[in-house]
Amino acid sequence: MFVCLCTGVTSHDVTECVANGARTSKQIAEACGAGGDCGRCRRTLRAILAAHAEVAVEVDEPTPRAVSR
Repeated sequence: MFVCLCTGVTSHDVTECVANGARTSKQIAEACGAGGDCGRCRRTLRAILAAHAEVAVEVDEPTPRAVSR
């Protein structure tokens, strides 16, 4: 799906930028151009960032283990 019509950037492109370290919409704009022109896609960029952050938190949470006595 296209996220930024100004630059032709897709959601896959944005997700790749986030996976490579982008943590703000400004960093995404610097990496792939999305959000750097008219700005209509910035809300979508922030939603992708938030979704990626939620997944990262779920992955980083420790798994509870039984305590042996």
